[in-house]
Amino acid sequence: MGSKLQIEEDESVVLRITHSNIKSFASDVRFSLQMTVETVKDKLWRKCGTSVESMLLELYDDTGAKVSDLADNMRPLGFYSPHDGFRLHIVDLDPSSVTSGGWLDDTSLVEKYKISDEAYNKLGGTYRKFKEKMGLQHSNPESKIPDNYMEDLCANIKVGDRCQVEPGEKRGTVKFVGQAETLAPGFWVGIQYDEPLGKHDGMVKGKRYFECPRLCGGMVRPDKVKVGDFPERDPFEEDEI
Repeated sequence: MGSKLQIEEDESVVLRITHSNIKSFASDVRFSLQMTVETVKDKLWRKCGTSVESMLLELYDDTGAKVSDLADNMRPLGFYSPHDGFRLHIVDLDPSSVTSGGWLDDTSLVEKYKISDEAYNKLGGTYRKFKEKMGLQHSNPESKIPDNYMEDLCANIKVGDRCQVEPGEKRGTVKFVGQAETLAPGFWVGIQYDEPLGKHDGMVKGKRYFECPRLCGGMVRPDKVKVGDFPERDPFEEDEI
């Protein structure tokens, strides 16, 4: 009966929380060992602003050694055998996240524009250094974005599906689903928009992923795509009163 973990309803653990982008963020949080990893992420999202979809959790023991990545959203926290005093580190995988660039670390950052370039360059955790770091990550095959990033969101998206892309409620047809070697790691969805709202014709950085009219093509992350009954809009609809 039950798993070898034998997690009781009232069992919990207090973990130290840190964040990859917000260096000043540190908090001790109590979690039930029965909570799924997804529920843990949701609780942390409310504290730090990193979305559940963009959050990777790393567990470290009380000596600072890494125990594991909490890679399975459906497993209970207790599966990874955390103990009081262990550290749960949040890695924000979204380069455009509100947490990026150190702006949530310290309100004094808004005054940094007054100092000289020489002094600014000596600072750590600045937006300039963040941009340089992101440039290196995109060219580094060991980037922290895993190869299967957002793969699960592609389960119900297939080539030929009608879809709507956010933001902007842009409608079109799915033309590509998968990893894109000329883009960042993870899964992408290629869209042929009904109108010239895109950036290309299906060719991205010298690699052709699909064919479509000029400026009707776009490559977006699957969390921006909703498939369903999205017929082409009547071009005269917007003129009606």
